[in-house]
Amino acid sequence: MYVVPPPNGSDPNAGAGDGAAVLRKYQAWKGSNIFFLQGRFIFGPDVRSLALTIFLIVAPVAVFCVFVARHLMDDFPHHLGISIMVVVIAFTLYILVLLLLTSGRDPGIIPRNAHPPEPEGYDGTEVGAGQTPQLRLPRTKDVVVNGITVKVKYCDTCMLYRPPRCSHCSICNNCVERFDHHCPWVGQCIGLRNYRFFFMFVFSTTLLCVYVFGFCWVYIMRIMDGKETTIWKAMAKTPASIVLIVYTFVAVWFVGGLSVFHLYLISTNQSTYENFRYRYDRRANPYNKGVIENFMEIFCTSIPSSKNNFRAKVPKEPEIPARTVGGGFVSPILGKDAADIEMGRKPFWEEAAAEAGEYEGQLSNDDGVDKDGEFTDVSPYSSRALHAEGTEGPGALHHRRSSWGRVSGSWDISPEVIAMVAEVGGANRVSGGSTSSESVVAAQAT
Repeated sequence: MYVVPPPNGSDPNAGAGDGAAVLRKYQAWKGSNIFFLQGRFIFGPDVRSLALTIFLIVAPVAVFCVFVARHLMDDFPHHLGISIMVVVIAFTLYILVLLLLTSGRDPGIIPRNAHPPEPEGYDGTEVGAGQTPQLRLPRTKDVVVNGITVKVKYCDTCMLYRPPRCSHCSICNNCVERFDHHCPWVGQCIGLRNYRFFFMFVFSTTLLCVYVFGFCWVYIMRIMDGKETTIWKAMAKTPASIVLIVYTFVAVWFVGGLSVFHLYLISTNQSTYENFRYRYDRRANPYNKGVIENFMEIFCTSIPSSKNNFRAKVPKEPEIPARTVGGGFVSPILGKDAADIEMGRKPFWEEAAAEAGEYEGQLSNDDGVDKDGEFTDVSPYSSRALHAEGTEGPGALHHRRSSWGRVSGSWDISPEVIAMVAEVGGANRVSGGSTSSESVVAAQAT
């Protein structure tokens, strides 16, 4: 259960003058992202895979320039041969820039709330002494998009209702607007602010594969014409061209197929997540505006600015002590507060229940278990004694996990139980309990 912590002070900028208590936002970021250049670039937690992607692009281009393009420079007049190498180098640099724009910028992260939103219908009045009414936030809400009702879900981690087309990325641990997917090859989520660059990167890589593939065959044909030999002997004279032909042929199926798939998604105004999750071809797509307008939305509209200023100064969050269970708003996941969701910590009341169970184990008796292991009725005095001591919840309910101080081979009632009965029932019950205890001992002796 989440209880809003009290404000530290009336001044929202309090603590800003204390240099030790002020951090940059990227330093206090709760997501799994990795930042470079003091928050100017934001990457996903799998940013290391970006080095592999760069190698898979640069290495074949370098081989092409050294073993193919360099030989073609002399085969074309009017410096046309030089343009082959210039184009492939410039195109490769362009692809690397697109890769950086895709992986190194905010994909559309929605800032987290400091506390859950107030439930609808709550007027802010308190019930009792310092307690607020027990209100549960609805798991979903209905919003209307282009005349079609769409459900938006509540995010327990970010403590907000996700806007339409927004989803929470489990890898980056952020809610991302118009979430498409998390791409491990670029090490970043693909969302509203970098989807355009992602598609341009994939499509340009496809064109680069076709470019290298085509000129490798041109070089082989030049060898055939120059030496008047067969194609197999010409291919044997340039093994680098054969390697590049095979490599680009395999790669074009991946990046080319991905380009065709995203062309379909753009034409129908879908994201990858929506296509696999909702299947709009079976029902109306509220975001489809027609093929032309769908392409205009992706390529001809301005990219919205980021909702996060990662270099802004924010006060360091104080450590919140353990909170008692009391009134307050209840998150849709009952039994978890914000700290439990973020840190994976056991809820407070589970810890309290464990302590109560230990305390119960110290006060319990095995008289409720017969020789066959079956449970008998628990004495009403034991129940009263437990409640008299203030034990509540699981500690007062589970009498089967009891050991009332029984000593092996003895059925004597422990003095602690007699003392508790004395506090509740009075002196007459103590005497009765003592007499019963003596009679049991006498019966065992006979």
